[in-house]
Amino acid sequence: MNSNVRNTDESNLNPALRADMESKDIDVGLSLSILRDYNSGLYDSIKPVKAAGVPAVDGKSVIGIAPDIEYSLETEKARARLGEFGIALPASVHTTGTNCRFNYAALSEVGQRLLPRTAYGVLNGGSATSYADRKKNLAFGPQVFSLLEGGYEKLSPLCTGKPKGVTPAYINPDGSLGESFLLLKARARLIAARRYEAAYGPIGGSFLPLYQMSSVGNNAELESAYKAYAISPFLAAAAAETGLNAADFKTGIQPLISAYTHSSEGRPKRIFDRAYGRPDSAIALPGGHGQCFRILAPVFRSLHEKGIRFAYLGNVDNIGYTPDPVEIALLALSGEPAAFDFSKRTKVDVKGGILVETADGQRTVADIGPAISFDEVQRLEAGGASILFNCAIGLFDLDWLVPRLDEIGRKLPLRVSDQDKDAGRYSQAEQVTWEITGILPSFLAFAVDKYDRFIAAKLLAETLLTSGAADGAALAQASPELAGTSRLLKAGLEHKLSAVYGLTLKGGRWSA
Repeated sequence: MNSNVRNTDESNLNPALRADMESKDIDVGLSLSILRDYNSGLYDSIKPVKAAGVPAVDGKSVIGIAPDIEYSLETEKARARLGEFGIALPASVHTTGTNCRFNYAALSEVGQRLLPRTAYGVLNGGSATSYADRKKNLAFGPQVFSLLEGGYEKLSPLCTGKPKGVTPAYINPDGSLGESFLLLKARARLIAARRYEAAYGPIGGSFLPLYQMSSVGNNAELESAYKAYAISPFLAAAAAETGLNAADFKTGIQPLISAYTHSSEGRPKRIFDRAYGRPDSAIALPGGHGQCFRILAPVFRSLHEKGIRFAYLGNVDNIGYTPDPVEIALLALSGEPAAFDFSKRTKVDVKGGILVETADGQRTVADIGPAISFDEVQRLEAGGASILFNCAIGLFDLDWLVPRLDEIGRKLPLRVSDQDKDAGRYSQAEQVTWEITGILPSFLAFAVDKYDRFIAAKLLAETLLTSGAADGAALAQASPELAGTSRLLKAGLEHKLSAVYGLTLKGGRWSA
């Protein structure tokens, strides 16, 4: 068979490759459907985002979240919007004429009262294989990697092939492994519930219900982890105090699709069949977190039916991602359909999206790689622009979102990008969650402190840098800028673990 058409459709798919795909839980039909659409030119109209500039923090559509924040609104409009939830204007709201101003304390009070009407979700569909990939972890240069190599060798075997959420989110100061990303998320909810009860009394119902998008490749392992979490000393006591389940996630399960041949092999693309150099060996991949609006549609509808009005959604690998009452209040008061977190881009922010304005004046998130080249990002920065990097945290008004879930699933772009990893050179098809910003009628952008809200780990090297695993003096010599970022990330981690997750540092370990 001509190699140019082999493994492009049902009629020419190698039986040995099909068997390998099925053994890896790849949805063969979906993978071939995407491939047919690509080869037919269906996605040719999807072009990289052309950024005309980047928006400034204006206090209206791009709001800086800081202790000195003041948010102005017509008084009657504020009363009406809060009245939907049975909330009166806080006493600390300052009224002048027909307008009122909410300070940080007023916004925090409103948001706290809305926590029982808010859900807390994670995008949990991928594995930590790419996260621990050696080639990828050399992104900061061989000299920096050599300073982290000991920690990398210790952690990488615990990550490869595992759901990223169950891998250690940090390293304790004594060198021992910290708790997982998912356990921290579950604890953040319980600590918030404990504080809510102290301020407002018993919850008496749902509180920050947890939900997730998992995948067919990791859902069983995640379920096992949640059973173990139920008796964890980090969760069990707080769960008993509040009467909440320790780690009960409503779930949508994402199918896996195959990798495709690299663009250097020309068109038509084919199913990639040489993983790690082995013949008839496919790679199983999630189709991008952007599939969440389709996969999680039943979950969103169920939450909405039970009275949940707002839904947080974020990447599991971000320790800084926890519900923020100030943000919830701002979304409720604004009447916007959604809001998203952004922080000033740093040197470690090499994978993800940035907030841009297009030539027609629209704002959207342009994902570095699939949607906008890194060269273009550097061009904007060279022109003096302050790049706001997407923190992969969204907050949605379910009154707006739920009726439009099917439409969003159809409209969200699908992008195909080339990869060069240990498994080989291939291409990956994915929908990016945050490109929903390009199809929303409008949205709020929150300009947040990176070291509070975006302590993320796209690479294992970032987890090690955040944990202070590299010798400070040697890192400063290798990369002064990266050393400074590492110090700030470590300080942010310590603040988050103590102030938000309620942990205490004892004998070199963070403990409940």
